Amino acid sequence: MATSKQVGGDHYAVMNIQPIEFILANELGFCEGNVIKYLCRYKRKNGLEDLKKARQYLDFLIERESK
Repeated sequence: MATSKQVGGDHYAVMNIQPIEFILANELGFCEGNVIKYLCRYKRKNGLEDLKKARQYLDFLIERESK
C-alpha cells in the first residue's frame, strides 16, 4: 500500500489516519485537501509555515465561494 512508505520524513506515517486517506475517502478537491494536509502536519514538520500554507488554501476557497 502506498501509505506504508513516505518520502521525506515520517510526519504522515505516524498518524492514525493519514491525510491522503481522509482526502480520497471524502473526495475532497485540491484546495480542501491541502488545508487538511497542512493542518495535520504543522506540528511535526514546518510549524507556522504550514499553518500559513493552510490559510492560503482556505483563502482560495473563501474567495471562490464569495463570487
